Amino acid sequence: MQILVVDDDPLACEMTAALLEFQGYTTIMANDAMEAVQHLDNLDTIELIVSDMHMPLINGIEFLEMLREQDVFLPFILLSGDTPEPELLQTPGLNACLQKDAQLTSTLQHAVTQALNG
Repeated sequence: MQILVVDDDPLACEMTAALLEFQGYTTIMANDAMEAVQHLDNLDTIELIVSDMHMPLINGIEFLEMLREQDVFLPFILLSGDTPEPELLQTPGLNACLQKDAQLTSTLQHAVTQALNG
């Protein structure tokens, strides 16, 4: 099982992937939504997507909406440097929206477990 990590900040992408790998998951990294779509087209082992919210061209919510329009219904976790707005948490198809903060290790582990088992 693989988790696709999408973030335009290479360091943040690597850190998120490292957190997930420490928890026993295999990760694939993408620098933007278009690269992520290529991975999704080429690999059928991806079971979850963890995406940054603020990316150029296509942000995390737009990426989620684009996937849903293409009938891709993988669990989707959004990460943001900002405190998530309450209405963002109500986005259809979004399993979790987490703030990139000191608690990300535990909150991400919990959200991934819930998304994969839910």
